[in-house]
Amino acid sequence: MSSDSDYLLEQIASTNASKEPTNSSLLIKIRELWKQAIYYAGKDYIAEFLATFVLMIFGTGSVAQVLLSQNKFGDWLSINLSWGFGVTFGCYMAMGISGAHMNPAVTLAMVVLRRLSWKKIIGYWIAQYLAAFLSSAIVFGIYYDALERFENFTDTGHRSIATAGIWATYPQEFVSNVTGFFDQVLGTFLLVLGVVAICDGCNTEPKHGLKPFMIGLLVVAIGATYGYNCGYAINPARDFSPRLFTFCAGWGTQVFTHHNYWFWIPIVAPSIGGILGGLTYVLLIELHHTQNY
Repeated sequence: MSSDSDYLLEQIASTNASKEPTNSSLLIKIRELWKQAIYYAGKDYIAEFLATFVLMIFGTGSVAQVLLSQNKFGDWLSINLSWGFGVTFGCYMAMGISGAHMNPAVTLAMVVLRRLSWKKIIGYWIAQYLAAFLSSAIVFGIYYDALERFENFTDTGHRSIATAGIWATYPQEFVSNVTGFFDQVLGTFLLVLGVVAICDGCNTEPKHGLKPFMIGLLVVAIGATYGYNCGYAINPARDFSPRLFTFCAGWGTQVFTHHNYWFWIPIVAPSIGGILGGLTYVLLIELHHTQNY
């Protein structure tokens, strides 16, 4: 009797043992297939897409809330903080994978500084611009009812530059395009200068987990000091993709023609400023470190 029961127990145990590896191996295969899919799609590009999407969702959403509530739910400080924390959260998500540039001007500067292969620049840019466009569409959907109340544009079809400014930057009426150009050069110069310094392992580098927070504070500081003239785009994807979205969503060609065709400046000027900021740090600080890394 005991031998029969022992035999049954052995059979049950062997059956359970045979099931576990099957289930486990299936999960392992699924995981490996997913990892391969991500690898071939480009894990760097996917990380850039997600980080830029997070940045834009927080930043654009904060502008929509402040404007559409007529400053009842936020102000300029809350906008600055939202963009800064958007950068911080994006860095926490992607810094260890893609570097979390979230900005074509930063990507270009990293290529010039030879910290990113030039072969990857197009993939990074595509990911950043697409993420900014998708986030713009989502913010539009979330705040559609508030937009309708604010401008009643369902009935009138009217879409003003004021609400277009939720998505893209537009300079103050008294600011010339020349001033605005150098404003964007300076803002992005400070951004990349600060980012390269924060990530410099031979200088007073913050602990790895604090880098995203410090970069976020840097963005807050730029917005708090140089946001008045033009809204501190300092990021071609952050400005052009949302602008293109507003064109598609019914704001029309005014989003490109307003203020004497302002639209090209937040694309070109940040690209120049980012390169200048990176080179300035390397030439004045990094080249003089006593050790190489």
